[in-house]
Amino acid sequence: MNIGFGAPVSGAWATPANLAAFARAAERRGYHSLWSFQRLLVPAGSGMDPVYRSVLDPMAALSFAAAVTGQIRLGVAIVNLPFVSPGYLAKQAASLDVLSGGRHDLGLGIGWMPEEFALTGADMAGRGARAAEYIEVLRTLWAGCDRSFEGRFYRVPAGTQAPSPVQPGGPPILLGGMARAALERIGRIADGWITASRTDLAKMPQLISVIKDAAASAGRDPEALRFICRGVVRAGAPVAGPDGQRLLLSGDYEQIRADAEWLGASGVTEVFYDLNWDPLIGSPDADPIAAVARAELIMESLAPGAS
Repeated sequence: MNIGFGAPVSGAWATPANLAAFARAAERRGYHSLWSFQRLLVPAGSGMDPVYRSVLDPMAALSFAAAVTGQIRLGVAIVNLPFVSPGYLAKQAASLDVLSGGRHDLGLGIGWMPEEFALTGADMAGRGARAAEYIEVLRTLWAGCDRSFEGRFYRVPAGTQAPSPVQPGGPPILLGGMARAALERIGRIADGWITASRTDLAKMPQLISVIKDAAASAGRDPEALRFICRGVVRAGAPVAGPDGQRLLLSGDYEQIRADAEWLGASGVTEVFYDLNWDPLIGSPDADPIAAVARAELIMESLAPGAS
């Protein structure tokens, strides 16, 4: 199982200097990948978690990280597809793949917050049905030759979008989602699944099974899929979940590493430790110096091969 790291894109530690420094450090310490995420708006009076209150654009952050690294993969988890046209996102993702030398992983979701749909002029109705066609448009544009597409929701006039991605067929497309319909869609059309920050990680074996069954039913190889877990790390005292049990990836470093090993044995192909959800790091109100010091300690302590 691969171990990745959440880039500093939220709150006090999300500065240009820290983004460059942590990207280099993650690569140097053997992390497999670096991940960003998207949040366009925090509605007034919503009481959303601190992590969402100040977030860098995910594609811009990864492009910045690409310029200071040479090997680590660069993933977005996730961009909500209703908020941007597939033609525009295809260009962004291909450009990032070119600039990074073929290191980009593209995570997509269908969105859930009404205010963000209003902000972008998107329609919440039918967003699940649009996902398969959206992905088909991306792959059409990444084919690198004069091709067209006519669908129910999207149209690609005959033509070529260049430069083409470095990775054959384009960046791997990873979908988010928790509902059974979303999990089955992943099995049918995506290259893998990215969990959300609130996913009950103790249920990963059952959730992965739903995706694999859908892949097999669609005539695809279930073992070729990737299962990527956003690891919301709560380093320090163990944290109890709604059922009173300790949340996975909470507690001391030994507990967190053991949880990651269990996830790997359960079918997860990659865990990325995301410190943006730590309020002492990813909150805009956190002390910047203390946030960086805490993040450096956790990154070093959980690095692949650390003990």
